[in-house]
Amino acid sequence: MHGPRPTRTAAMLFAGKSAKVSTPRLVATMGALWFAGVAMRMTILAMPPVIPLVHAELHMSETQVGLLVGLPLLMFALAAIPGSLLIARLGVMLAVIAGMVIAALAGAARGAAPDVPMLYGASIAAGFGVAIMQPGLPTLARSWAPSRIGLATVAYTSGMMMGATFPPLLTNAYILPLVGGSWRLYFVLWAVPALLIVPIFWLLSPRQDSPGGPQATNHRLWWPDFKNPVVWLLGLTFGSNNSPYFAINAFLGDYVAQQGRPDLLGPSLAWLNGSQLAALVVLLALSGRLQRRIWPFVLFGPMLLAGFLAIILVPAGSLVVAAATLIGIATAMTFTPIMTLPPILSTPADLPRTAAGMLTIAYGCAIIVPTVCGALWDLTGRPWAAFVPLCVCAAALTVLGTLVARHRAPGEA
Repeated sequence: MHGPRPTRTAAMLFAGKSAKVSTPRLVATMGALWFAGVAMRMTILAMPPVIPLVHAELHMSETQVGLLVGLPLLMFALAAIPGSLLIARLGVMLAVIAGMVIAALAGAARGAAPDVPMLYGASIAAGFGVAIMQPGLPTLARSWAPSRIGLATVAYTSGMMMGATFPPLLTNAYILPLVGGSWRLYFVLWAVPALLIVPIFWLLSPRQDSPGGPQATNHRLWWPDFKNPVVWLLGLTFGSNNSPYFAINAFLGDYVAQQGRPDLLGPSLAWLNGSQLAALVVLLALSGRLQRRIWPFVLFGPMLLAGFLAIILVPAGSLVVAAATLIGIATAMTFTPIMTLPPILSTPADLPRTAAGMLTIAYGCAIIVPTVCGALWDLTGRPWAAFVPLCVCAAALTVLGTLVARHRAPGEA
């Protein structure tokens, strides 16, 4: 049930020499990756819990809501390649830290937006900051833990999941009451922990990867090789995973409101993102068994499809929460196996640009899919129509994930 394993020569090529690392140093390194992952999701995913408030105040259509989610993803796609260039010129650490600061400040600026265009502009800027970071994390995982790529990938992807979980978990119970129900102050408040992550990340990071250090000159290749089928296979697989995730976060609030159950917004988003915590336990336990395996896609791709079909076919209140839980688990359990693949299927010198190409394609999909979902809702007047494209993504994830997990890396027998 899994693809071919690398030969000894290929494994040495992609994993590098194993280095003895003390337990405290390993914990600190994994912590740095975890905090970077949190920063990559927390600012962007602070939006969904307050979309109904923003929607009502700024009088937005469902298509505009889809664009509100899609525009930051546009920057994820467009700025992934400049992020690769920054890594090549400035070093991984400086590129990642710059992205953290930009994302935090732009995320706070959303609270000052007087109208929809200004809100779009601030969201694009926040997406730009995250996009700069994204090619850096697979590179750091490969550089800091060459013999433990699976564990390093789990570290930063688990941070991303937690960053996505904090806003829906805390917003209604703590954050909105703290700011008097103001979605504008809400965005400013979320910028505070986003900025605090920057010095924590710097202190926990291995010192050999400081800005201007060796990594500033290690990666001269930066433009993705879009003629390489691996880049497209990785990108489309990841796009089939993240497009449903961002789309469901965008539309779930308005969907439950249309069903006459606005009280389910908090529980639905909390279970959608909080269920990923249960997935983390499994991912940590199986961190050494995620690379080149097809079982996550064969098992959780159909589970993702089942979640969306449940929302479409049986739109009962409590079932929406159960379906959201299935979707959260399925996206988490396929996300991390995908992210372990770029360091394995590319050489160290090619890794930043391969990751950038994958992200450009994947987030290109994540722009198109939520926008199509919103347009279908507006055109048909039927809320369930927004989830039909997500069923297609779930089926594609099952097929493409199986193919990419079986793909042979250069130099494999």
